[in-house]
Amino acid sequence: MRTLSFLEPGHFHAALTLGARHPRVRDEIVVYAHPGAELDDFLELVEAFNSRADAPTAWRPLVRASDEPLERLIADRPGDVVILAGRNDRKMAMMRRLHDAGLHVLADKPWLAGAARFEDLSHVLAAGPLVVEMMTGRYDVTSILARKLVGEPEVLGDLDTRSGAPTIEISGVHHLEKAVNGKPLRRPPWYFDVRVQGDGLADIPTHMIDQVQRVIATARPDRPAPPLELVSARTWTTRVPRELFSRVTGSPEFPDDLREVVQGDGLAYRSNAELSLRGGDVSAALDTRWELSVPTGGGDTHRSTIRGTQAHVVVEQHAGTGFRRTLSIVPRREEGQVWAALAKVIAEWQGDYPGLDLVERGQGCEMRVPRALDVGHERHFPLMLADFLSLVDRGVPPARLNADTLAKYTLLARASAEAQRST
Repeated sequence: MRTLSFLEPGHFHAALTLGARHPRVRDEIVVYAHPGAELDDFLELVEAFNSRADAPTAWRPLVRASDEPLERLIADRPGDVVILAGRNDRKMAMMRRLHDAGLHVLADKPWLAGAARFEDLSHVLAAGPLVVEMMTGRYDVTSILARKLVGEPEVLGDLDTRSGAPTIEISGVHHLEKAVNGKPLRRPPWYFDVRVQGDGLADIPTHMIDQVQRVIATARPDRPAPPLELVSARTWTTRVPRELFSRVTGSPEFPDDLREVVQGDGLAYRSNAELSLRGGDVSAALDTRWELSVPTGGGDTHRSTIRGTQAHVVVEQHAGTGFRRTLSIVPRREEGQVWAALAKVIAEWQGDYPGLDLVERGQGCEMRVPRALDVGHERHFPLMLADFLSLVDRGVPPARLNADTLAKYTLLARASAEAQRST
């Protein structure tokens, strides 16, 4: 049995790892943090998991609040696994200290708020205890099935690099004011400070580039993956009214740290980004935007298109899908061959994904995923924790994963520099 330690859990992703009990994790968890609202919000969400009617957890937080939580955690060492999700500007330095103390770290993305601390990044990924990034996108069932389809040449063909359109295109809209575990989410005021949180290139693009890397590796397993190169990057702002800022943070006024981006009665939050990439002959276009509040009955939106020479694989989430992710296959040629290949893979995948079905939709078809397999974003965090603990148990460093992580943040640092030059 393992004891989990939590260091400065200033982002709600820290608590979401505790959304389900784990058979190899003790119910007593140890929390090291400065006293204050961020710690209180973490404990409140953990208690909500404990007190819910459906599959309640039984976590017993042991809180060790202090002015030097990192030093105290290293001195106490209640276990060998640390969960880190909070301020991004200091995250990399904390990760190095924990790594050098012999502790395994599961750290929320993004690891870098800017281009600094690359020496620390290379250091923690080189050898020693495991340091792994929280990447919940790898656990979404539609994304998993989309990548599996990419690995079926009789369905996709090869990646389409000649049509003039991006081979891989991903876009999404997120919201600053939202609910988590059925309750309004409170964000710390520093979340709106790009020097701390990072700008639009720092956060969601980590997921998008991760997907691009995996799609290319899946589609061409017999070829060395070419390094992704930056073609262009830009960022722009979302105006955050004072009223919304107050509702989301609980702070009645903009703090002094943000005065440089206050414009009248609003805040210019540089949260949006576009990226154009190329890996060999494969092109990718990425677009991430933040809007203010989730509309009534609405949610975040997502669209990814992987263009193949025989078919396109499309994942969508928007009002037309009921804000659930759907997976579609659109044949571009050899329709009979594509349909036959799809019928074959559906039959082969029933053991792992029982109930998968194909339904005609427009010019293609939708791969219907039973709700039992589509657990939702918040439930991906406990799955991710379980996989991380399995890696720790095996003691095998994920070499390919480490190389991709280093390449991803190197690319994002270049994109950040490019966006600043063009601003």
